[in-house]
Amino acid sequence: MLFDLSIGKLLVLAIIAVVIFGPDQLPKVAAQAGRALRELRRLADGARNDLQEGLGPEFSDFDLADLHPRNFVRKHLLDGAGGSTAEPESLATVAGTAPGLAPGESPPYDPEAT
Repeated sequence: MLFDLSIGKLLVLAIIAVVIFGPDQLPKVAAQAGRALRELRRLADGARNDLQEGLGPEFSDFDLADLHPRNFVRKHLLDGAGGSTAEPESLATVAGTAPGLAPGESPPYDPEAT
């Protein structure tokens, strides 16, 4: 979810909006904000459609959500460690299990690699 707004936070935002804009202007401002949000969504959908159209049919199954860093890590790093339902904390466990190392043992230092 993009924003974590509780009832209390929404109430505070509503009170601030009434104080700033006044009860007479608030409906006009809310209508303008709604129109702006619809326009922004329309532009984002158009850009997404243009991108998928420009990629061509070989990328028809490509999902733009896969480019989000959280989804990318889950898909490419955690799928091999037990499926996509793994918690992000398990990434440290996956990264810390190198073959030939005992738990807590650090890998050998290679001065030529740095």
